[in-house]
Amino acid sequence: MPRGDKSSYTDKQKRQAEHIEESEAKEGRSSAAAKRIAWATVNKQDGGGKKKASKKTATKKAASKKSATKKSATKKATKKSASKKTAKKKSASK
Repeated sequence: MPRGDKSSYTDKQKRQAEHIEESEAKEGRSSAAAKRIAWATVNKQDGGGKKKASKKTATKKAASKKSATKKSATKKATKKSASKKTAKKKSASK
């Protein structure tokens, strides 16, 4: 795909860019500047061309769930060991 090819954008993204380009031209910008601003705005809003539900997204979600579970398990283990230490100190001091 050559640089500047817009085929990877959705119809909605193309319409948005066209609308932005028209409004920039009304503001008095050159057609080249208006086009550049329009596509930069679309890219900023959507992060580029078409977005497909990729495996990476699903993998990231699963990984974040796992890390959240690990964190909560670690917190519970830390609390348990801290309470055991406190109980040992109390029984040793009696």
